[in-house]
Amino acid sequence: MTNFNPCILIPVYRHGKACVQVVDSILQYKIPIILVDDGNAEETKAFLRQIKDSHPEVELVTLPKNSGKGGAFKAGTIFAKNAGYTHILQIDADGQHDSTKIPFFVEKSKANPLKMICGYPEYDESAPGHRKNAHAFANTWCAIITWSNKITDALCGFRIYPIEPVYKFVQKKIFDKRMGFDVEIIIKLIWSGVDVEFYPVKVTYPSDGISNFHAFRDNVRISWVFTKLCLKMIVLSPYLLCRKIAFLARKNGD
Repeated sequence: MTNFNPCILIPVYRHGKACVQVVDSILQYKIPIILVDDGNAEETKAFLRQIKDSHPEVELVTLPKNSGKGGAFKAGTIFAKNAGYTHILQIDADGQHDSTKIPFFVEKSKANPLKMICGYPEYDESAPGHRKNAHAFANTWCAIITWSNKITDALCGFRIYPIEPVYKFVQKKIFDKRMGFDVEIIIKLIWSGVDVEFYPVKVTYPSDGISNFHAFRDNVRISWVFTKLCLKMIVLSPYLLCRKIAFLARKNGD
């Protein structure tokens, strides 16, 4: 891949005030920014209009109703693909991710353009216990489902994707469009042959005091995603076994 043309994609739901700060902090990197208004109420829309009025170069995609993180990501991916971008850097709108890591992640992606470059969280004292537990639960099941230890963290939303496999994924009629999205997309891209590298990113929770993660509801939803992926894994087990054997053969050959 000779052309490397990344953009930053930020799905926004209820985090209008925090998103203003996020955008202000990342404009310095001179990477095109796409905001997706995920069916927000007027208060959040006002903040997004403020961003657009202050920075006309920022693109704003507006959805008529809330579609969840996965639905917003799909809309942003289609926009990015049509605009000619080759890679998507996903970052959350609530300011939880250390945006100073963007140049490092972009350089890693540029050097490895066919790979996903993903963050794993370095927590501070603001991290709720249930969020840490959710990450630990998800990571254990990812190792089982992928037959590998490739996934250091399945829930951190700070990632760079090559756009082609992601665009194919979001064209599917059925995938989890809410809190199970980050889990499902990374597992299915790995199943499809996309490799991944992980690097740490500092995480705080969230700067505006609003969280879209609900411990019981969303952990149940993520569990249901894993249930479906486990069933799919059974179907794929001959393929996964062959790939595992090939990997071990190459490793022993080295």
